[in-house]
Amino acid sequence: MSNERKIINDPVFGFINIPKGLIFDLVRHPLLQRLTRIKQVGLSSVVYPGAQHTRFQHSLGAFYLMQEALQQLQAKGNVISDEEAEAVKAAILLHDVGHGPFSHVLEHSIVGGVSHEEISLMLMERINREMEGALTLAIQIFKDEHPKRFLHQLVSGQLDMDRLDYLRRDSYYTGVIEGNIGSARIIKMLDVRDDHLVVEAKGIYSIENFLTSRRLMYWQVYLHKTSVAYERMLVNTLLRAKELALKGETLFASPALQFFLYHDIDRERFLADPTCLEQFIRLDDNDIWTSLKVWCDHPDCVLRTLSHGMVDRLIFKVEVSNEPFDIERINSIKQAIEKRLNLTAHEADYLVSYTRIERNMYNPADDSIDILYNDGTTRTVADASDMLNISLLSKKVKKYYLCYLR
Repeated sequence: MSNERKIINDPVFGFINIPKGLIFDLVRHPLLQRLTRIKQVGLSSVVYPGAQHTRFQHSLGAFYLMQEALQQLQAKGNVISDEEAEAVKAAILLHDVGHGPFSHVLEHSIVGGVSHEEISLMLMERINREMEGALTLAIQIFKDEHPKRFLHQLVSGQLDMDRLDYLRRDSYYTGVIEGNIGSARIIKMLDVRDDHLVVEAKGIYSIENFLTSRRLMYWQVYLHKTSVAYERMLVNTLLRAKELALKGETLFASPALQFFLYHDIDRERFLADPTCLEQFIRLDDNDIWTSLKVWCDHPDCVLRTLSHGMVDRLIFKVEVSNEPFDIERINSIKQAIEKRLNLTAHEADYLVSYTRIERNMYNPADDSIDILYNDGTTRTVADASDMLNISLLSKKVKKYYLCYLR
């Protein structure tokens, strides 16, 4: 095989080398190319207009960081064979291949109970059959079934290449500079002890910055109240469309979207019926936007109001609280909408959304971040950090969002 390679110019990391062979074939694969039509941060561009980057760009960025990490680990004497290196690069390249349009919106509306991680795995297995087993090792690493557990941590762990890329990339495209983590420095400090990724002690401040940035990006970007309200509107729009479809109403939609609107697809059916996966991979952001534009003229008041709100950025009013909202108040908002638009109580439910979101930024039970000292001992970052109050980051933050038609 020749050493020919392709070069992609990435605004975040500069030139990314795509070696000929398996990696090149994966980058070109239609299932990975589909990610060029899915935005990385879903509906966040409603708040940050620059956030137009795609899941494909993120997958390439994570692949680039994986190349860098492997180089560092090998330079420090950690044995990683060429086959393992290629497999872990393939695994990170495909880690998001199962994402649907708008992040998690479909999971809460028309495809119930199947996570994007499971769909990614189904698609990796499908590509593996096409490529006659070329991804077998990558899938083992992805599922954490490979003896070198630290390779899985690079794909999915507290300091995985997925996180290191999306924090840096999302911060770049949103313009939220506080999220800009020192990914290069963190990668330079990585090592392995007892089959576990560790960070050299001199990298501790970079880790503190990383954990703080992650918390900031969550509450300032991913869970920004306007993005949450916009996402709730989309979920309710799709739920209303599905309700109308199952009652037999005619709705404009692409064939793939029609399939999910006109059939009740639960987890069991999705995993058992291959048609579901076939239709799922035909869905991208465009299917949803095209339908929303047409639904703006639908006779159903609820579907029309929600679609019009999505297309013309007439976003639900949103209130955020650390305490639960008073049920009486929620009901009075619903009743006012009911009266104003002459709707039934059930219909008015679609124009109000009440949700609780919980997040903690560091859960040592998941997979602790360990700091390596010069004498060879390790301590968790919670014990090692003199500045960062890890117990605060480990604490679950609860916020209540009340969103409703203005």
